[in-house]
Amino acid sequence: MEPGGSRSVPPPFHLAFAVTDLEAARHFYGDLLGCSEGRSASRWVDFDLAGHQLSAHLVDSADVAAAPTNEVDGDGVPVRHFGLVLPWDEWKELASRLGSRGVTFLIPPRIRFAGEVGEQGTFFVVDPAGNALEFKSFRDPGRMFAREPSG
Repeated sequence: MEPGGSRSVPPPFHLAFAVTDLEAARHFYGDLLGCSEGRSASRWVDFDLAGHQLSAHLVDSADVAAAPTNEVDGDGVPVRHFGLVLPWDEWKELASRLGSRGVTFLIPPRIRFAGEVGEQGTFFVVDPAGNALEFKSFRDPGRMFAREPSG
């Protein structure tokens, strides 16, 4: 696939990740995030995250969250994470909904890179197995891959 692609709509991605409790995963992804459930078996379950296929696979170890962080605009961002880039109003609504349901934010909702080309709203949450998820939004979606002008 060519960088930037010529497709008007990118294909959905598939991401498989480890969880330590399938029922806790069903609550987090289904009840809290609103993902519909797809196929499942005794050790895995698929979720629809905005048209993308997430496959939660049961593991017996609780070390799925053992991963380093990198500093990004003053936050210790987990190196291993996944999430969605949402429209601005949907990002704000999700942050509000999760906060009102008592979800603890790993990194609370904030504006990152304020006043720069990559200005974005972002927050991180952790699922019951310790997987980090980032939800972000760009006020100008066309700047998602933009770089600062070199000078």
